[in-house]
Amino acid sequence: MSYAIGIDYGTESGRVLILNLETGEEVATATVSYAHGVIDHLFPPDGTILPTDYALQDPSDYLAVLTQGVPEVLRQSGVRAIDVIGLGIDFTSCTVMPTTGNGTPLCEMDPWLARPHAWPKLWKHHAAQPWADRINEEANRMHEEFLAHYGGRISSEWYYPKLLEIFAEDRAVYDQAATFVEATDWVVWQLTDNLARNTCSAGYKALRGGTELLPEPELFTAIHPEFTEPERLLGHEFYPAGTRAGYLTPTWAERLGLTVDTAVAVGNVDAHVSVPGAGIEEPGQFVMVIGTSICHLTMTPELVLVPGITGVVKDGILPGYYGYEAGQVAVGDMLAWFVKESVPAFYQDQATAHGRSLYEELEAQGASMLPGQSGLIVLDWWNGNRSILGDADLSGLIIGLTLATKAPDIYRALLESIAFGTRRILDNFAQSGVTFKQLVACGGLSHKSPLLMQLYADICGLPVAVPASKEIAARGAALFGAVAAGGENGGFASIEEAVKKLAPKIGARYLPDPKRVEAYQSTYRIYETLYEHLGQERVDLMHDLKRERLCIVAQVQTALSQLPPSEKGI
Repeated sequence: MSYAIGIDYGTESGRVLILNLETGEEVATATVSYAHGVIDHLFPPDGTILPTDYALQDPSDYLAVLTQGVPEVLRQSGVRAIDVIGLGIDFTSCTVMPTTGNGTPLCEMDPWLARPHAWPKLWKHHAAQPWADRINEEANRMHEEFLAHYGGRISSEWYYPKLLEIFAEDRAVYDQAATFVEATDWVVWQLTDNLARNTCSAGYKALRGGTELLPEPELFTAIHPEFTEPERLLGHEFYPAGTRAGYLTPTWAERLGLTVDTAVAVGNVDAHVSVPGAGIEEPGQFVMVIGTSICHLTMTPELVLVPGITGVVKDGILPGYYGYEAGQVAVGDMLAWFVKESVPAFYQDQATAHGRSLYEELEAQGASMLPGQSGLIVLDWWNGNRSILGDADLSGLIIGLTLATKAPDIYRALLESIAFGTRRILDNFAQSGVTFKQLVACGGLSHKSPLLMQLYADICGLPVAVPASKEIAARGAALFGAVAAGGENGGFASIEEAVKKLAPKIGARYLPDPKRVEAYQSTYRIYETLYEHLGQERVDLMHDLKRERLCIVAQVQTALSQLPPSEKGI
């Protein structure tokens, strides 16, 4: 019997799964929370307050997922080390870090540990937005053709805005770095002692989209005249998903309880591995990977340039197809914010009395409401807008509040806004001739929120399928680990073969209710009007609000920095 391990690195934790390659059974799973979480306020070395929109991480958390999670699934399952033939990694992207030539993160070395730009920048590090704006401005001015493959606009979440931010704000860190590497590639580098950059991250996040339409060097010198070697830290060699990066080194084999014969696949992006993980092997499916944010994935046999998406890459998801990515930035984050900051305490008392979590209580009360009953419309821009506006400087909106508004009303409206945002993206694809027959939802909320799944069906007018597996990304990573091992060693010769054999069962289906579909049409029209007015026609309103907030925050931080250390915590 052969097995593969998949490791899915999320925003605040990593999930480890061991998969039976004969039966498709997920034999054991383990979740390891990051001890340092998301570093977005106080900088660890000295407690300095970080600027707004920073989101850093500690690479030691990534290694802890390996050293704690892998032995745990082996212990739970009783699987022998010799029977684990492959291991695959996926990661939130673009999460990147500067390192030395041997892979040591600069943030682990003196004197660089005291410099924020030496630390890994998480995907939602949006402080680089001004540099994304400059890239978009100059690319449009120069009529760069590559930009159409990225929806006409890139965001602060990507590789080059973050690299330019370091170059401009801490040149010493940039000069010291031998490479600026995706976290998924860094983890594989640690395990195999081989830096093998993956084409998926490079294609969707570093403008290496499988096309000859690459950015001209003059684009970057127009942005910063000294930035003359844009690919110096990116490299020039990239490897497709399922490629064997190498085998576990003796040190890592011992630490994980595996053998040096365990093949390790090149890294991948968490959302993209979820497509084969969910058993999808053909166009017409719209996959929603729902977590802290949402990534939307789909495929077509021919290239279609769709405005407002975050990228289209040939073979980017599965070989033989053009893979498209779009997404929404605040989903789980937005719901967590509301539950933590805005729900009166007596709802927790009700939840306790009913034997539910607070989320479950709000969901239960929200589920009893009719479309439009709350009188609320929400724009789900708590962390900006990824698709189709590509604007991290937008912020959220709740409209229609009255003195009669209650917490369940707002919670349902937040869920509706997630589905409205997805429908806006679906409409955008449809305007370019790309249509769908089904939504496929995976990730935590697809199992935790039946209400959200039904709202998707009713608002988008499409059936929703939820695979039974709760660890679709880790499952997909394990499949690529099995491909890296190869068919001759008990794995698979291709990802297509793996998908055909090990597609997960469907755990739940949600069908559109014709009456609710009709009822939501008028509400969606209001949403569209607000979306276009505040996101396009009068985008200056939200930009001005953010600018004023940032100015005040900067003044407060300056004042705090001048206080004696003993008073900074006051």
